Amino acid sequence: MSSKALVVEGGAMRGIFAAGVLDAFLEQEHNPFDFVMGVSAGASNMLGYLTGAHGRSYKVITELATSGEFFNPARFARGGNLMDVKWLSETSMQRYPLDFDRLFTSVPFFAAATNINTGEADYFRVSQDNLADVIEATTALPIAYKRTPCFSGGCYADGGVADSIPVKEAYRRGARDITVVLSEPLSYSMPKLKNNWFIKKLLKENSTIAEALQGRADRYNQSLDFIRNPPRDATIRVIAPPEGFPVRRLTRKRKLLDTGYQMGLDEGFAHVMNLRGIEHLSPEECPACYA
Repeated sequence: MSSKALVVEGGAMRGIFAAGVLDAFLEQEHNPFDFVMGVSAGASNMLGYLTGAHGRSYKVITELATSGEFFNPARFARGGNLMDVKWLSETSMQRYPLDFDRLFTSVPFFAAATNINTGEADYFRVSQDNLADVIEATTALPIAYKRTPCFSGGCYADGGVADSIPVKEAYRRGARDITVVLSEPLSYSMPKLKNNWFIKKLLKENSTIAEALQGRADRYNQSLDFIRNPPRDATIRVIAPPEGFPVRRLTRKRKLLDTGYQMGLDEGFAHVMNLRGIEHLSPEECPACYA
């Protein structure tokens, strides 16, 4: 039997767009999904959505991810973390507690992490026992985060290395109506990684991840091709930032983040209103409303 799935991409600070989309879903009580999948910041954003914590992801991004405790170039220059994802996860749990009963009794939630031995994505169903490990692993960006999370018999890096947009995995798991929240405009195509020799040097102790990074653009663009040209038995609904989206991966300016969040809210509302037939928008007025 086919099912409905929600897939949310990561993208570091660009995740503010998905935070807005998911808050719009909460405000509209829109949760028709049989399971959800998130990667990196997309997985973190999913926590607020599944627990009904409107505004939680916005606060995590704008109040914690912009702090020097999380992002610290001087610390990185001294050999430490550029982005301390473990601190971010633990602090967000303390400052903005989650309703665990609601989280683990809602629809199944899967997060992707990249296995450092195979270079492939492993998809974990998030549970109370593995929550902290999975969220750290799915956001553990190579080079920027020095610690390698290990659990469940494997060691992991950011899920976006192997599968930034796990739409094919959602399809493989039986979803035939898939809503995808992207972090880049629909026209985006990921360029191939430059300076491969430098990446290999920085990751000389883990050649598998270095190779996975070199092939990331191809896998990412293949996922986009799947979204743009889905199988005949599938409908893929895309919600993406508009052209000129002002937030970059490392943006920390509150004004720009607020703009990105509002864009997510607007696109999320438009998507739901169009699905419900309340507003009949053309593809030009709301490209994200159409598969």
